[in-house]
Amino acid sequence: MKWMKKLEHPLIIFGALLFFVYASARIQGFILSRAEVKRFQSQQLLAQELNKGTEATGEAPDFSLWSPKRILGYQESLTSHLTPAMALLRIPKIHLEVPVLEGTDDLSLNRAVGHIAGTARPGETSNGNVGIAGHRDGFFRGLKDVATGDMIEIMTQNETTTYVIDQITIVNPSDVSVLAPRSRSSVTLVTCYPFYFVGSAPQRYIVQASLASSVATSVSADKKDQ
Repeated sequence: MKWMKKLEHPLIIFGALLFFVYASARIQGFILSRAEVKRFQSQQLLAQELNKGTEATGEAPDFSLWSPKRILGYQESLTSHLTPAMALLRIPKIHLEVPVLEGTDDLSLNRAVGHIAGTARPGETSNGNVGIAGHRDGFFRGLKDVATGDMIEIMTQNETTTYVIDQITIVNPSDVSVLAPRSRSSVTLVTCYPFYFVGSAPQRYIVQASLASSVATSVSADKKDQ
């Protein structure tokens, strides 16, 4: 009986530890399960937004800066069927949230903004350069108000990638070097320039941004060198 009494206390402790491990496993499983369900639901919601084609926010665009011609073009485009958007472009500084369609034909650019063929696709972050075009008197007129340091977000069904604007230039239409891969993963926004111009604008306004983590790494390296 004495040896049983000696084992009683260790057995109680061992039992308590087993219960703690069991309870922890159940709690962790519950938390992970809820997190997975939430992640799945978020992906489903995004998929639904992208599959709407262009009305990703469920609201009409802000036409306050648009030209009458471009507003009409957008409204007429609503009667046409387009393939689902491949991504969602966000620029918080100018309150822009617009789907990215595949291609830069007139219909696509009247309805949203378009991915430039031959450039990296949204979601590709291996030093690619995602080219996106938009009309200067429509969705991209607000680019006149962005500056270096502003954020650009590209959301796909798999992830949201954040970029930081690091260069704004004006080039000739024949200069396609701005779409070439850069030293780090980037996105390049292209629109006509000047923003307010009667007729076909003679130049292109280029906004380039690099992957946020790359920018942070670069800044840290510069500080160490100083």
